[in-house]
Amino acid sequence: MSTAILCLLLIIMIVFGLRSYLKRLTSGCCGVSARPGVKLNRVKDRDKSHYPYRVLLKVDGMSCGSCAARVENALNGLEGVWAQVDLGEEQADVRMKREYGEQELKAAVKTAGYTVYRVEKAV
Repeated sequence: MSTAILCLLLIIMIVFGLRSYLKRLTSGCCGVSARPGVKLNRVKDRDKSHYPYRVLLKVDGMSCGSCAARVENALNGLEGVWAQVDLGEEQADVRMKREYGEQELKAAVKTAGYTVYRVEKAV
């Protein structure tokens, strides 16, 4: 009897694992559908001299280009912010026309579903 219960539990785990795997195959690692991915919110002012403040945010949880686009869009949604996300380095280079506090930047990234684990002043 206990062997039958263990086999049943194993089968249930396999079924749920396969469903999760198939979902990732069709919708990407972070739930983005197979349709075109997240469009980047492009910043119009790309003159670096217009952004006197700059920080690097170390972001946890990004695993694909769509994740990076979500973080970049969340930060670029703040007024006077130009963010560029490097997925390989797991960081966002954030240029600002006015200084934003760490908590404001962390909150913007959190709304995208990710976590900032370190904020560094950029040189």
